[in-house]
Amino acid sequence: MNLLLVGANDEWVRKAKDLGLTVLLLQHPTKLTPLQEELADVIYVLDYTEWAEVEPVARQLRTEPGFEVALSLTEPGLDSAARINDLFRLGGTGYEVTKRFRDKLTMRQHLATIDPNAVGAQTLEHREQLDAFGARYGYPFIVKPNDATASIGVHQVNSPTDADAVWAAVERLRGTRTDRISTLMLLQDFLMEEFVEGPEFSVETFSFSGRHVVVAITEKFTDDAHFAELGHAVPARLDEKTQDEVSAAVGNFLDLMGLRDGVSHTEIRIGARGPQVIESHNRGAGDAITDLVQGAYGIDLISYALGWPFGLVPELPGRPVPKAGASTRFIVGVPGKIESIDGAAEARAQRGVLDVRISAKVGDTVRTLRDNWDRLGLVAVVGADTTDAIRRGAELIGETIRIKVAGDDGETRFAHVAEVA
Repeated sequence: MNLLLVGANDEWVRKAKDLGLTVLLLQHPTKLTPLQEELADVIYVLDYTEWAEVEPVARQLRTEPGFEVALSLTEPGLDSAARINDLFRLGGTGYEVTKRFRDKLTMRQHLATIDPNAVGAQTLEHREQLDAFGARYGYPFIVKPNDATASIGVHQVNSPTDADAVWAAVERLRGTRTDRISTLMLLQDFLMEEFVEGPEFSVETFSFSGRHVVVAITEKFTDDAHFAELGHAVPARLDEKTQDEVSAAVGNFLDLMGLRDGVSHTEIRIGARGPQVIESHNRGAGDAITDLVQGAYGIDLISYALGWPFGLVPELPGRPVPKAGASTRFIVGVPGKIESIDGAAEARAQRGVLDVRISAKVGDTVRTLRDNWDRLGLVAVVGADTTDAIRRGAELIGETIRIKVAGDDGETRFAHVAEVA
């Protein structure tokens, strides 16, 4: 059972090996680790976002040692995995469907032809288009990159007076890379889309030959002042009727998008028009949400994504019942420089802790919170229920994690938990 894995972290390679798979890994030179070199059976180091580099290697590996499945669980690797599926007719998700998920304008244009309730959207190429879009759809509306993640480059246009500043930001970002921490994508094209009101959630699903199972609905904590996500909690505290509406809406959306198999992560808002999709990804969620799902439901979506194409995991019958609550809480700080970091190992050792990730390093600049990369780290914990898990995560950061920041104002403070409503 040979798996061609396009991009991976240590956990994904280990889980693939735990399933008994032979792992053929295409890895970016900036992402290769000693553990991956130890665990993977074959490794090719290349820029897997460039098809011209990937295609000859894929052809060689298809011949020897051969592979039955090609997939990626990381956003920058999805296109190449899809092209490999098409090239060898492997039956996995192909490029046409993957492009609908990865390119937000393509998704909006596709839905506009088949969904009467589709959110209005248009490409942004000239400054004057901002005024025209506002006149047609009203204010506020959203401007964002076609294919970025982590809220990078997202702007809200609240009135015509915002247009000049937003256009200047788009021009500044266009052509820049997003590799501040972990992505390998270039910001190029931007789109405008209608603003969707209401609280935000994400829906973690797994599709089995066209049958979509909602495994979890994730409660998301945000702030109207910026687009950084401040926390996540599973299961979302929604009544049964709303959960059913969300499940139906997301299942219909995945049908319209043409997804047949595998894990997906769909962001929605629930407003006066019911659940509406903001964006979606044919991969698992980030920010430790897959850890939350495993902590609350006992379902490992990563192992499912790796094992389902080989028939190594059982098909889920329907939406599972949670056995606990789980939450991700984020660490943020005032603008300045990081002087010291302590407490991560102590936090990891505590009961009910799923993960502790400190992305910041001593000497790093702490920026005003604008997008997800401005956060300093996270903790993921389980609790008796969702509310308990939210509380426990905040306590863990407050009592254990000590990140000292020398502020730009001359004062030294400790980083703190991002507050949520």
